[in-house]
Amino acid sequence: MEMEIPSSYRYMERSYSDGGDSSGAFSDCNSDRSGEFPSYGSPSSSSYSSGGGGLQRLLVACSAEYSDEVVRGLISDLESPSAPVESQRRAAMELRLLAKHNPENRLRMAAAGAVGPLVALLYHSDPQLQEHGVTAILNISLCDENKTLIAAAGAIRPLVHALRTGTPAARENAACALLRLAQLDDLRAAIGRSGAIPPLVTLLETGGPRGKKDAATALFTLLASRDNKIRAVEAGIVRPLLDLMADPESGMVDKAAYVLHAVVEVPEGRAAAVEECGIPVLVEMVETGTARQKEIAVRSLLEICRESAAYRKMVVQEGAIPPLVALSQSATKKAKEKQAEALIELLRQRRTAGNSHH
Repeated sequence: MEMEIPSSYRYMERSYSDGGDSSGAFSDCNSDRSGEFPSYGSPSSSSYSSGGGGLQRLLVACSAEYSDEVVRGLISDLESPSAPVESQRRAAMELRLLAKHNPENRLRMAAAGAVGPLVALLYHSDPQLQEHGVTAILNISLCDENKTLIAAAGAIRPLVHALRTGTPAARENAACALLRLAQLDDLRAAIGRSGAIPPLVTLLETGGPRGKKDAATALFTLLASRDNKIRAVEAGIVRPLLDLMADPESGMVDKAAYVLHAVVEVPEGRAAAVEECGIPVLVEMVETGTARQKEIAVRSLLEICRESAAYRKMVVQEGAIPPLVALSQSATKKAKEKQAEALIELLRQRRTAGNSHH
């Protein structure tokens, strides 16, 4: 099963005000993880060490003292119409590194005007330059005070473009940058309207392990908005979530289960979950999952069953009552016990509620 994430990563806890604690399932994005210094001989290493002293220069940049003058010089290199792509790449890389570990640098770079020119790189035809731009924006966004400024610089649509078109690292880092912005309540709807959800679902489905995690975390945050839940259902989110939940090797069981719970809070999500054969997956989780997985599966089944006699019947036929009874008897936390009991109660009165709609 997947590893527990340290409890210190608790920034998402507040998304669940109804007592379910998702904090252990999701961790916030760190500064960029794409390797700045590829091993020699790797296909991309030439773009980092060209010009002989490139790698040395970048190592120096990483540890160099910050100066507004240096940053303004790097911004000029980015904006110069006559600058060769190679010098733009170096400038973007140095900005990215300056923002990587130092919170003070992130504030000062934003104040020095770095965000606009970096956003412009997201439409650049050079994939490496686009990747550096995305990653520098992610690093700058790790300072909460910069998030509004990044959105105001028009970054949302360009980040969605990078999410659709970029290198694997650019796509992961674009998902992370959108996650950072989506933590602001007023930006969630704008990000959904900008078309971020379909490419996040694609990343969830087709990305590598890191990409899947980043996509799930960004989607979980965006799905606090009702409209975004519906967009996610329309983008086909339910099938990949169920596939991940049914595959312990994915390391994604908990994350996918929490995202599915957000999806089944709307009728469209409930219908899609049932249609995609989600009930057997959830009942299996109640039976064999970890304590946290059992809890979130019960909560999702409650959502699915609450308004539909037809769905209740399907859940009973799937054999849900015995594992629910076992869970209600063994549950250590009062809340878990109550949830399981509430679901048992609902399932047992299904015959008297034959006229319920779904």
